[in-house]
Amino acid sequence: MIKIGIVGGTGYTGVELLRLLAQHPEAEVAVITSRSEDGVLVKDMYPNLRGHYDSLAFSVPDVATLGGCDAVFFATPHGVAHALAGELLSEGTRVIDLSADFRLKDADEWGKWYGQPHGAPQLLPQAVYGLPEVNREAIKDARLIAVPGCYPTATQLGFLPLLEAGIADTTRLIADCKSGVSGAGRGAKVSSLLTEASESMMAYSVKGHRHLPEINQGLKRAAGGEVGLTFVPHLAPMVRGIHATLYATVADRGIDLQALYEERYRSEPFVDVLPAGSHPETRSVRGANVCRIAVHRPQGGDLVVVLSVIDNLVKGASGQAIQNLNIMFGLDERTGLSNVALLP
Repeated sequence: MIKIGIVGGTGYTGVELLRLLAQHPEAEVAVITSRSEDGVLVKDMYPNLRGHYDSLAFSVPDVATLGGCDAVFFATPHGVAHALAGELLSEGTRVIDLSADFRLKDADEWGKWYGQPHGAPQLLPQAVYGLPEVNREAIKDARLIAVPGCYPTATQLGFLPLLEAGIADTTRLIADCKSGVSGAGRGAKVSSLLTEASESMMAYSVKGHRHLPEINQGLKRAAGGEVGLTFVPHLAPMVRGIHATLYATVADRGIDLQALYEERYRSEPFVDVLPAGSHPETRSVRGANVCRIAVHRPQGGDLVVVLSVIDNLVKGASGQAIQNLNIMFGLDERTGLSNVALLP
């Protein structure tokens, strides 16, 4: 049994970890931390977990206690894992960070986008970017995992086959992405109120979103060189989900794009390439650790449109984190993640 610790268990990604790990046959959550909720029982904060974690209570983070775990998830705001990750790694604990702290390989670039100096640049060389469809072999032996963000996951999985095949014009890629309100976190914000977010949709951070350098980093790796990406995120009136509509120019009209995508993801348990002409819906992945993709070439022209949908809290966060855990500990990566999406 893998002994699990969770740092920052009161947010949406923290409770999603608890929900998914409750059905994991090889993992046991032994420690969950929250400074503000110290002593509160998990079942009292999240009644959906009654019967699964009845004796588990939140506690103040303690390196000695967390260091006794086999793996520790950080479901925290950026900057928190910088302070504790090194100490836990020195204890022999493996760290899976759901925040952005170790996603970017350039510490100065991280500081530019997150408004503070990187707190643990010495750990960046050993951090493995946890996108299994790209880094599965490196994940197996990793001690520190940087779980990809939600927008970067949907966008990279949508663009990868085109870029890896070298058939897209890499100078003009467009990612038009919509996210559910849960992507903004559990903290109280006026923009997340029901009366503000319901029956409305808006773009934001058009000048530059924090996920942009992460997406660029992954696309440059896939393309083997520089890329020109325009990334525009939107807030959509739904709780969960990412819908990424991706545009790329592919001049060769003879390429069978459907076959290209099906072959690239044939062996991937959590990427579902839909039949030609499909339009994936966010509700088809709600609560499930899967990315559903459809590829189109409107009017048979040069412009290719890729539709990519995920649940931002599962394949975009906690589910992908557990997928990484499974790979790290030599388990079938589907373990604990076989639940079907919720409909309606």
